[in-house]
Amino acid sequence: MEILAFGVQSDEKPLLEKAFAGLHDVRCLDVFLTEDTAPIAAGYEIVSTSVNADLGSRVLQALAAGGTQMIAQRSTGFNNIDLDVAERLALRVARVSYYSPHSVAEFAWTLAMAVNRRIVRAVSRTRDFDFRLDGLLGRDMHGRTAGVVGTGKIGEAFTRIAHGFGMDLLGWDVAENPACTALGMTYVDKEQLFAESDLISLHVPLLPATQHIIDTDALSVMKDDAILVNSSRGGLIDTRALVTELRAGRFTGVGLDVYEAEAGLFYVDKSVEGIDDDTLARLVTFPNVIVTSHQAYYTRDAVGQIIDATVQNVTDYLADRRSDNFLVPALPAR
Repeated sequence: MEILAFGVQSDEKPLLEKAFAGLHDVRCLDVFLTEDTAPIAAGYEIVSTSVNADLGSRVLQALAAGGTQMIAQRSTGFNNIDLDVAERLALRVARVSYYSPHSVAEFAWTLAMAVNRRIVRAVSRTRDFDFRLDGLLGRDMHGRTAGVVGTGKIGEAFTRIAHGFGMDLLGWDVAENPACTALGMTYVDKEQLFAESDLISLHVPLLPATQHIIDTDALSVMKDDAILVNSSRGGLIDTRALVTELRAGRFTGVGLDVYEAEAGLFYVDKSVEGIDDDTLARLVTFPNVIVTSHQAYYTRDAVGQIIDATVQNVTDYLADRRSDNFLVPALPAR
């Protein structure tokens, strides 16, 4: 059987081909699954997609009409998939429910320290042989307060690093994580966390309840010199509200690996044609902001685990088995 994989990065392609070798052929495309590219999948029973794929109603209908029966998404998040439509069309849909939480947690800390210590500005200067320290003053993380919004596997990994820095720990989640509590974390309501934290890092999924969890009200209570990091989903932050606060001179730094309108932009070279997203264009002009293109997960370890899980999902589908990775049909409640 030949599997069609959309949105495959050049670093990912040899790993994907090697993982499927001897099992199935895999055709790797660097284009993303959209309404325009969906016809390419005609005749493919199994399609694999990336995190930025459009799996809304129209695309799912096009896939089903072309003979696709199984979608194996190579990511944990699935807010891009219309699961109700997939179920109505009798499509099997699986995701990767777990991969290295350290990849994302470590990258979140990379963003935090890069904005704190002005690394991008410093490197830009030294490349021009400008070795001044003016404007590069950072601060110790030791003794300051880290606010972790979402204390699942990734949030816990982030918390362990914060504990290593010697930070005070505040957390917010729908359920407390005993491992975080054991590290000295105090769980508080969101408003207290936003008001008291020197560093705020977001690690919750994008759900209706978390859409724009960082809005005008949340931003207004944060410290003027706070650091805000988002390596989860772009929709957690009201970006226009954030730009307004940045224009007012607030925040020591903001590190964003995700953006709420990243689909069609991230993972694509727009350096020649430019972009027509005025909010993102304004965001990247602030000297205290770093924007990266949804790469926090992108380590050899994590990508390898994602691919291995994808292979297993395909194997389970062909054997008519279900696992916790299957979103449609879901496993019955235990």
